[in-house]
Amino acid sequence: MPSGLVNLTLGRAAGHVPGLRRVPVMKLLAAAELALLTRDHVQKLTPAERRRLITLVRVGRGRRSRLVGAERSELEDLLVKLEARLLMGHAVDRLSPVPLPRWLVYGPKKNRR
Repeated sequence: MPSGLVNLTLGRAAGHVPGLRRVPVMKLLAAAELALLTRDHVQKLTPAERRRLITLVRVGRGRRSRLVGAERSELEDLLVKLEARLLMGHAVDRLSPVPLPRWLVYGPKKNRR
């Protein structure tokens, strides 16, 4: 259980950020954990690859059909290097109240390395 001093400090800090007092602490912790998890996966890409990934997502506006064939394959290569499936599996596993099956987190056996 947090001490009164911790609650007081958090309360004062939340007073300086509009709307933060209404957000439950558990949601803030979950968001921070997901941010750290995402950072770990994004750091697998070089800075140039990160910029290119952002460019491709902007050009495609979230739809692969808006990209040319070469851009599509480049996006797929970047997502493979990013390990997007594993990122999503870990994110869902961290937020889930029950342990998830291994195949759901890591994908089918044929896709595992």
